[in-house]
Amino acid sequence: MKQQNNLNAGHGYALLPLDNVILPVDMDGSDGNNRARGNRPQILADNDIDAIKAWLARFLDTKTTFDNYRKEAERLLLWSTIQLGKPLSSITHEDWLLYQRFLSNPEPTSRWVMRDGRKFARSDPEWRPFSGPLSPTSQRQAAVILNVLFSWLVNAGYLAGNPLSLSRQRNRKAKPRITRYLEEDLWMEVKLTIDSMPKESPRECEQYFRMRWLFSLLYLCGLRISEVIGNTMGCFFCRRDKTGEERWWLEILGKGDKLRIVPATNELMVELARYRREKGLAALPASDECLPLLLPIGRRTDSMTRGALHAIVKKVFENTAIRLRQRDEHSQALADRVEQASAHWLRHTAGSHMANNDVDLRHVRDNLGHESISTTNNYLHSSDNARHQETENRHKIKW
Repeated sequence: MKQQNNLNAGHGYALLPLDNVILPVDMDGSDGNNRARGNRPQILADNDIDAIKAWLARFLDTKTTFDNYRKEAERLLLWSTIQLGKPLSSITHEDWLLYQRFLSNPEPTSRWVMRDGRKFARSDPEWRPFSGPLSPTSQRQAAVILNVLFSWLVNAGYLAGNPLSLSRQRNRKAKPRITRYLEEDLWMEVKLTIDSMPKESPRECEQYFRMRWLFSLLYLCGLRISEVIGNTMGCFFCRRDKTGEERWWLEILGKGDKLRIVPATNELMVELARYRREKGLAALPASDECLPLLLPIGRRTDSMTRGALHAIVKKVFENTAIRLRQRDEHSQALADRVEQASAHWLRHTAGSHMANNDVDLRHVRDNLGHESISTTNNYLHSSDNARHQETENRHKIKW
């Protein structure tokens, strides 16, 4: 009992990232109350940390997914052992309800939250599992990820049951999920916000052309933010089609380290040239160029962070909402909708607009890097030249 009290007080062992945590035997889950007994386990793990690592190993080839899944599993493990005083494999449904409340206000903050709103590296002694309370959206995301973890551990024969599954019953009267794309009229308003940006000083001009370039890249190519960050100007290349016409392409290393080529339409190449000239670069990139697709303002040439790109896009949506609210009362609904938008909405917008403009769904699939249109379309494959031509003709940003 004394040891458990020490754990509850946070003194039993240091609060460390998952890879560095060493749990005492009564906390490691080897004898957890929810461990599956009498079955043939499908994994070798005999404690909670090894079981979590076995689950995480499935996502090693997708860094963003791996980092997000590790973060949520790590938080719950640390909370369970330090705050609750029991192994992760002893958690009950009632414990899960306590943890959900904890996510909205992780206290004591000195133990759980990084100081001064900063984000420290996982190797830094100042590292903590949280940077602050989780928003409702982040809480829901945590629940989804942890439900995946517990369901997998049950299927693997490590746990007897999933204590989160009782919370998964949906209210039939709940509001339908918002479709996350911008309709044509709202997309026009977003472009107008960008076109209305100040252009008096050199810095303002640089910000304006960078914004045009970023939104062109996200919309015309349907890229993810991670793909904007993770690829370079040298990924552009030109090749002749069977008619002898030169066509530009953008080779993208995307989710799951999968390569795809995306049509770089004339509109996109014009925006690229404008952006590069504004940065003092040649209009077209060289094949060995290592500059990122989007650069910070000024002379820096390093890649921007995911958070910085999200903030830039979000600011445009917020400014659009402000402008719509100032216009008239009939624009309030549009303002509310665009205020909810994020960078990933532009990827959905690109796909929706291509489909609405009769771009072959096989071409939409290949442009966005989707696995398939549906199960029955797994064997369809589109011609690259036809895909480029149709994207060129039917999918335009029209600044």
